[in-house]
Amino acid sequence: MLPDGKMYALLTRPQNKSGFKPLPVVIIGNGPSGICLSYLLSGYIPYFKRDSLHPHPILQKKLEEARDVSILDQDLEYLSEGLEGRSHSPVALLFDTLQRPDTDFDGTAESVLTWWHEIDRAIPHLVLGRNAPGGAWHSIEGSMVTLSRGEWMGLPDLPFKDWLKQKRRGLRNNRATAEDIAQYYQHYVVKKGLQKNFRCNTVVTSVRKVSADSISNHTQEDLQENSDDSLWNFNEKSTEVFQVDGFFKTMKGDKEPFSIYAENVVLATGTYDSPTWLGVKGENLSYVHHQLSALEEAVKNNSIGIMSDPVLIVGAGLTAADAILFAHHCNIPVIHVFRRRVSDPGLIFNQLPKMMYPEYHKVHQMMKEQSAACAGPYECYVSLPEHHVLSFGKDKKCIFQEKNGHQKVYKISMALVLTGSNPNLSYLPNNGIDLAMNSSQPVNPKRNPIDVDPFTYESTQEKGLYALGPLAGDNFVRFVQGGALAVASSLLKKANKNPP
Repeated sequence: MLPDGKMYALLTRPQNKSGFKPLPVVIIGNGPSGICLSYLLSGYIPYFKRDSLHPHPILQKKLEEARDVSILDQDLEYLSEGLEGRSHSPVALLFDTLQRPDTDFDGTAESVLTWWHEIDRAIPHLVLGRNAPGGAWHSIEGSMVTLSRGEWMGLPDLPFKDWLKQKRRGLRNNRATAEDIAQYYQHYVVKKGLQKNFRCNTVVTSVRKVSADSISNHTQEDLQENSDDSLWNFNEKSTEVFQVDGFFKTMKGDKEPFSIYAENVVLATGTYDSPTWLGVKGENLSYVHHQLSALEEAVKNNSIGIMSDPVLIVGAGLTAADAILFAHHCNIPVIHVFRRRVSDPGLIFNQLPKMMYPEYHKVHQMMKEQSAACAGPYECYVSLPEHHVLSFGKDKKCIFQEKNGHQKVYKISMALVLTGSNPNLSYLPNNGIDLAMNSSQPVNPKRNPIDVDPFTYESTQEKGLYALGPLAGDNFVRFVQGGALAVASSLLKKANKNPP
């Protein structure tokens, strides 16, 4: 989806001193949370559907108290009070239970929301992303099956199952492939008419506060298609605005710089940018990789096969499991190293229902039964629990250490270090560390997310800056949407777009 019309001028225009009247909102990241927020900011307003009956009686009573008031204009803290579920975010639980009322109990109750397109409440915005709409889902190997159930991957007012039926396909074991998900998100943007807000092939390199005085009062008529300044009324007296710099990748592969000014910036860039490193000697050698795609590429090139030395896979999460399944399918020998005990309750495999995730259960069985200490039924696979890597050698020999201090040496063909990933926030001052819950440590989606107000998702440290999705601690698609609801509600209040 390429920039078009007058907006193209914005993203190919080099920085200049004259500047423009700032846009109300710029969203950085075009994954599911960015798409969902764009939908809400485009004037799609959720209301409680008349004659709906929610299985949660207290929530039903609250919803009946203000039937004619949109969910965006109600007190989200009041509505979400007392809800329980698989997220720590009260608004994430609220929006999820409104869209999928009893899904955690395998129920099939329909959404209690109805959507009205109120164009006068739309807030002009831009969504900037490196890939096509869908973000990191386009980088995942297409045949990989999602951890979440397929219907949990859906966005508001277009159930994923309905879209899949149009393709005359069904869900396998209630789950979907990464390719299906990526296509669905692209289809959603087109179906809901959001394309004009999306600018793909853009890389943001800097977000910083600047003095509003340094920006001229030149309007952005040449930047915002079909816009009317009367549609939005953000704080004209703001002394500071955000300057968003970056570059746009042209069809020829050139990098054209751009600079945008915004009253509010929403960070929705996810966590897949920067794989975690072990920090051991030799990790920068050419045969050590940090992404599953390296193994797929090696198999495709025939540089690795049945007769190769084993592939080392480090990690005990689902990406490591996907790599083991891929290698097993190709009959490639594997040495699997991980720090935890196989029975550790914190291990993801010990939290997944066996019936729903048979392939991951198989990997867990292999981890249990095929340790180096005892031969098991699985050929070409060796499990080394409670081991860690000490170093990688230039001769492709890898040294491991087990918990009692004993060391082992294995000759390998390639190594995949798949121990998670961290967000790349290099475009923020100090890599965004000042915004984290613990401002002495880097932002981490599970251990140290950005500190946001739970009912607006606005940064507690920087007004006008919002964080969505994994950056704010919401790691599943079904729950990132509540963050979008909170942000949209906050921005509508700021823009004085609440109905009288």
